[in-house]
Amino acid sequence: MPYNPLIHNRNSIRLQGYDYSSEGAYFLTICTYQHQHLFGKIENGIMYLNQYGQIVRHEWERSAIIRAEIQLGEYIIMPNHMHAIVFIVDVTRRGVRPNAPTTNAPTTNANMMNVNTTYGKTTSENNPPGLQSSSIGSLMAGFKSSVTKQINLIRNSPGEPVWQRNYWDHIIRNDESFDQIEDYIINNPMNWQQDKLFTP
Repeated sequence: MPYNPLIHNRNSIRLQGYDYSSEGAYFLTICTYQHQHLFGKIENGIMYLNQYGQIVRHEWERSAIIRAEIQLGEYIIMPNHMHAIVFIVDVTRRGVRPNAPTTNAPTTNANMMNVNTTYGKTTSENNPPGLQSSSIGSLMAGFKSSVTKQINLIRNSPGEPVWQRNYWDHIIRNDESFDQIEDYIINNPMNWQQDKLFTP
């Protein structure tokens, strides 16, 4: 595989200076370690989750139960990655989906999977004490850790990585972008072989 800084860079790819605990809508992509097909298979445009994929789904849906500030939007678990829309909400207004745009989001020109995507640098997610609570980084660290622990328990492989070290995020700024991303997620299994993350 040729060098890709978004995949191989050991530095954090969070947007420098941005508060990832801010209310708003976020598009997240998480890949498996070395793009292994861990979570199931796609047949005729339908994703069939295996035992590991079911763990991912259960833990993802549990995230909104154990974190009052989190609401889940559309998501899809693919053989070697996962896409999801997440809302960070004011807990005093829980149940009201935030409207795009995320008003304090800075503008960048980065791009991934044909949607405007934001990358930057902040503290590594491998340093949990530095993570701000009620933030996207805190959500990702807890979710990935729980999934890894459960999968490694089943396959008797303590310490084996399940996920790539980092993840990608996009701060959703308007309804048009939201609709585009939501459609992308819903249609991801149908378009699997054209996906940039496709591996045979």
